[in-house]
Parts: sequence; C-alpha cells; structure tokens
Amino acid sequence: EVQLQASGGGLVQAGGSLRLSCAASGFTFDDYTIGWFRQAPGKEREGVSAIRISDGTTVYADSVKGRFTISSDNAKNTIYLQMNGLKPEDTAEYYCAAGEYVGLASGGWRWGYGMEYWGKGTLVTVSS
Repeated sequence: EVQLQASGGGLVQAGGSLRLSCAASGFTFDDYTIGWFRQAPGKEREGVSAIRISDGTTVYADSVKGRFTISSDNAKNTIYLQMNGLKPEDTAEYYCAAGEYVGLASGGWRWGYGMEYWGKGTLVTVSS
C-alpha cells in the first residue's frame, strides 16, 4: 500500500520557519519524483517544489524561491521542505505527492501532472 504521510505543520509568525516532512512507503522511492503542493481556502492547489530522487534535481515555484528548500533523505524514504521567511500568504494545507514520470522542465508538475499518489495534508498557518 502506497503511503505519503506529511507532518510538521503548525502556527508560526510571519518571518518564522517550519520544516515539513513527507514519509513515503509502498513504492520504489529512488524511481520517483516527489513534490510539495499547497491549497489555501478558496484557491486552487499549486505546486510549491519538487525533487527527482534519482538525481536530486529540484524545482520551485517563483513565489517560494530563495525561502523554501526541498531535500531528501533516501535512507529514510523521506523528503523535507524547509520553509524560511514565512509570509501570511503561505498559509495553506500542504500535501506531498509522488509520480514516476514527472516532467520538471516543462512546469506542468506545478499542476500535478504526472503525480500518481497523493498524501493527506498538514496545515501551515502564518500569522501577521
């Protein structure tokens, strides 16, 4: 059974930091691209960042570049999203998703193209 378990959300003041974790199981971790997505109330889901596990290629949405860092611990089948300089507009439910064939260069990953498995979210709330 495939599982993607996100954790690490919480309430933080603007300018603060959080680190999200996504623990994966039930598939061959090294063959997949794993991404972080978020959805704020009343807004569409958007891709935040993704990492191709096989070669460590990473991509970011423009809105988080320079503030968020995605990484993986292949021994633990876990990816992380270090979020610094948080802003109120970062408030959202954050999800992780995985796909074996995800094109990172085209930008389609931001809309979830290629993602096969989705986990439940973890809520991030940034107060002003």
